[in-house]
Amino acid sequence: MAQKECNKMHMKNVPNYDRPRERLLREGAAYLSDAELIAIMLRTGREQETVFQLAQRLLANFGDIGELAQASHAELTRIKGIGTVKAVELQAAFELGRRVVHSSRERRTTIRLPRDVAKLMLPEMRHLTQEHFVCLFLNTKNHVIGKQTIFVGSLDASIVHPREVFKEAIRRSSASVICLHNHPSGDPTPSREDIAVTRTLQEAGELIGISLLDHIIIGDGSFVSLKEQGYL
Repeated sequence: MAQKECNKMHMKNVPNYDRPRERLLREGAAYLSDAELIAIMLRTGREQETVFQLAQRLLANFGDIGELAQASHAELTRIKGIGTVKAVELQAAFELGRRVVHSSRERRTTIRLPRDVAKLMLPEMRHLTQEHFVCLFLNTKNHVIGKQTIFVGSLDASIVHPREVFKEAIRRSSASVICLHNHPSGDPTPSREDIAVTRTLQEAGELIGISLLDHIIIGDGSFVSLKEQGYL
């Protein structure tokens, strides 16, 4: 209680035009500095330090907003005044921002070549520590209209069932599908299981009239297109 009262008293001494929440309501979020936006997320400061000063110190510690956005939970909680709750809230806010950017990029993306898919998905998938099987859903103009992680775990034909893939494609009225999965080893060379799954999905797509355009394997900074390899 004493610290909370101290924070309130300290903020009373800050002019209204310098308080982040008041500035946001008056001028809009776009006019706030990085430190002011972070202060709003943090909500409270600490004894003898306003929330705005804490936000400034946090930014100074990591150098800039980009580095702060990549900080781990452990790195954040090493900063005096940033406990578990504040660290989790910051991580959640930055992840939401990344997802908004990614979603916007997807909606603008037209897939013409396997490298278009790799450019879109490599940043998201190259460092995953488990295999993720992901589908991109496209319209008749090859615009990406959606994305879905179908499952997480080792690739197996009994797990990657065409029903799950094409159920999502039908729900989204997709004209075609591109499947991807990552190899945590970093080597995107397709296995026999990868090839078998690809052919099963291709046959299922042909039956229902939704084409499997490609199956791309993501490695650490590299990729392999099973279409380019001649398996589709």
